[in-house]
Amino acid sequence: MPIEMERTEGTSNLVEVRWHALYTRHQHEKLVAHSLTGKGFDIFLPLYRAVHRWKDRWKELELPLFPNYLFILGGLDRMLNILTTPGVHSLVAWGGRPADIPQNEIDAVRRLVESPLRIQQHPFIKCGDRVRIKSGPLEGIEGILVRSKSAYRLVLSVEMLARSAAVEVDVSMVERIGGPEPLRKDASRIATRISVVEPFGPSEA
Repeated sequence: MPIEMERTEGTSNLVEVRWHALYTRHQHEKLVAHSLTGKGFDIFLPLYRAVHRWKDRWKELELPLFPNYLFILGGLDRMLNILTTPGVHSLVAWGGRPADIPQNEIDAVRRLVESPLRIQQHPFIKCGDRVRIKSGPLEGIEGILVRSKSAYRLVLSVEMLARSAAVEVDVSMVERIGGPEPLRKDASRIATRISVVEPFGPSEA
């Protein structure tokens, strides 16, 4: 995906537009995405399909892949407009500054949710055998290979959010990249973390 560029206010200089993450109130992700899109912001809210029991029947729902989070491309010159949107809690920050989300992580998550494969939420994982998918709709995407019962899953992580998602893969479709160890048949090296969100209010913009 080409790098987005925009002009800085009052100058002719072009600057790279980066992705950032917004932390929302509980179950407000879709409302916030709709409101900010209506204000002209470029928003990415990853969703996945899940079947839940609803009273006396089963219903397929589209749920946020990373609960309480969505992504926004640039737009920080309108910080007050963002933070006063109903349902927005804060902008994810690191060291008092808005945290950048790498473009390659956004691209990987977008390809995941747009693929026909079944995906699901997964505990955040950072260590394990890193692999690359060799063929199919997710060809070229890298992640961590884990095994759950009889199925293999590729786990993609968004480091800044400490959030992961998983998709089932055929182990013959992946190849190991980096690291000294061969592929393993267990998922014993899974690390779960709780994300820490630093509020980033209008006064800090």
